[in-house]
Amino acid sequence: MMRSRLRCATLFSIAALMGATPASAVTTDAPAPATPSKVKVETFAAGLEHPWGMQFLPDGRLLVTERPGRLRIVGKDGKLSPPITEGVPEVAAVGQGGLLDVLLAPDFEKTGIIYISYGEPLEEGKNRTAVARAKLVFQGDSARLDDLKVIFRQEPAIKSGHHFGSRLVWAKDGTLFITTGDRNSLRKEAQNPANTIGKIVRINTDGTPAADNPKLPGWAPEVWSIGHRSVQGAALRPGSDQLYTLEHGPQGGDELNHTQAGKNYGWPIITYGAEYGTGAKIGEGTEKEGLEQPVYYWVPSIAVSQLAFYDADLFPEWKGNAIVGALAGTQLQRLVLNGGDVVTAETLLEDQGKRIRDVRIGPDGAVWLLTDDSTGEVLRVTPAE
Repeated sequence: MMRSRLRCATLFSIAALMGATPASAVTTDAPAPATPSKVKVETFAAGLEHPWGMQFLPDGRLLVTERPGRLRIVGKDGKLSPPITEGVPEVAAVGQGGLLDVLLAPDFEKTGIIYISYGEPLEEGKNRTAVARAKLVFQGDSARLDDLKVIFRQEPAIKSGHHFGSRLVWAKDGTLFITTGDRNSLRKEAQNPANTIGKIVRINTDGTPAADNPKLPGWAPEVWSIGHRSVQGAALRPGSDQLYTLEHGPQGGDELNHTQAGKNYGWPIITYGAEYGTGAKIGEGTEKEGLEQPVYYWVPSIAVSQLAFYDADLFPEWKGNAIVGALAGTQLQRLVLNGGDVVTAETLLEDQGKRIRDVRIGPDGAVWLLTDDSTGEVLRVTPAE
């Protein structure tokens, strides 16, 4: 399989990685489309504090998480509900931590069950990625959570504000994929299959390991794949049970991976990135036998966030494309895949200058986005007339 890649003569500075828009142009061996897409961007809702994840409710409203530890309901008119805190667990809102992703149960209309990921606080300043399920009970324009039960806790816990991972995705068989990170200071543990540091995890809704997980020697029963740095985007490719993930590299080396059971994605043995500040080499290089290569990677980093595959009709020419959000890169990228290869890459919304945290395809066929800011927004992207 051809490996698509994004190159640049110089890497991002640390300032760019922390949120500044890169000034240098980039080139790629996946060319831009012959006819650029023309899109319209509107602010549907505003006034959210560092929103992280969102889901469309059956009645068309949006359920949104705010990293400090609140849920919000965004009405069909764009108005925000009062903060939802009743029943929401205490979160470690430190660094990149807090209340993170949200996912509706497949039978949500019947049960009202949702799943949330978050940084769970512990004694002595330690924390970890956790996932809980609860019932969302509506109270007029607001709601509360009842019967919260934690079904996953990352081990080991440490004192860190970095690399929580935290995306939640339903597998086709009803099991739950959870992405995690290496917590920054535990990067070597991403290669230790006995724990859940730097892994993709797959569990049942009661928290037990999925029955057909890899079960390789030394692997924890809930582990699906290993060798990940910080996976903040994940989605199933339409019409398949194939999981694709977006992973933050260090200074360079963000990755799009087709993440498969029992495979090792290399971190920190191989990477297309380098150490922050010094640019020093990490690990053994960019390739090694037995370790997986990304489908696509970015150098310099754009700080990838969420991933969605376009499967609606509003943008017919986008059908099957991967839509990638970026934080430091303040953009969307539309990747056209042919089989397992990225053959075209289009950059969108650079003029907006906004950190894109979540990407969802709405029931209306529009692309819906969350912007990561103290005054975060819900954006709606539609074709320009």
